[in-house]
Amino acid sequence: MSQTKAIVNKIIPFSSVDGPGNRTAVFLQGCNFTCLYCHNPETIRLCTNCGLCAAQCPTGALTYHNGRVAYNRLLCAGCDACLHACPNMSSPKTEEMSVDEVVEAVRRNLPYIRGVTVSGGECTCQKEFLCELLARLRETGLSCYLDSNGSLDLEAEPELLKLTDKVMLDVKAMDEKEHLAITGADNETVKKNLVFLARQNKLYEVRTVVAPGLFDAGETVRKTAELIFPYRDAVRYKLIAYRSMGVREPYRSRLSGPTADQMEELKTILQEMGWHNVVLL
Repeated sequence: MSQTKAIVNKIIPFSSVDGPGNRTAVFLQGCNFTCLYCHNPETIRLCTNCGLCAAQCPTGALTYHNGRVAYNRLLCAGCDACLHACPNMSSPKTEEMSVDEVVEAVRRNLPYIRGVTVSGGECTCQKEFLCELLARLRETGLSCYLDSNGSLDLEAEPELLKLTDKVMLDVKAMDEKEHLAITGADNETVKKNLVFLARQNKLYEVRTVVAPGLFDAGETVRKTAELIFPYRDAVRYKLIAYRSMGVREPYRSRLSGPTADQMEELKTILQEMGWHNVVLL
């Protein structure tokens, strides 16, 4: 039995958008990027037990005692008042789980799933747990995918790469200054991973969120496509329109989504470059 544990934000038993087929998606808590347009900012940091969320909970699912927040899942109405009240980009509803507990949660979904995708936050921030979890999941015969921001140098992680079937990689922006402004981090390792994973036939999908005025989406899409052009037939490019749902203030009010025409223009750029597998979301 494994005692290795991680902070888990949530587990979605059945998902059709986190990789091919019907999959269980495991979302680990914690991220080393702070993207301005993050649709799940409550996954970025760990709870500091400040207690502000408990005061806003209308059902009593959250209580504050002896400096700790306690969560009763049975009383939760799913209103997310706690997430809106949190000043720390976190959630009081996370759970510390062992590898055994996550594997058991996944096993309950057999035989109705094709694989498991581990996401976040940023799943590679809990690398030890991730490696052990993937090793156990592979014993079930399920495919194992990672949803990653590309911040961990995967070429330097042969064990993790061996346990991973495919990676879905986010490319926030190709320009270093734009990437830094969006995420608070540089993108040198992201670009390295993009090419490395494509060469290793480990890249399932590259994704870019399109938020007009925040960065040059056309340049990012074009340069990303150029970097991995020889592998375009094996990789899907997903263009995601920015949506305000879940985005924290003040960015929710400042940012706007692209028009349908703008998304089609980006798709046309890729198609004219010879990319056939392009998805708009």
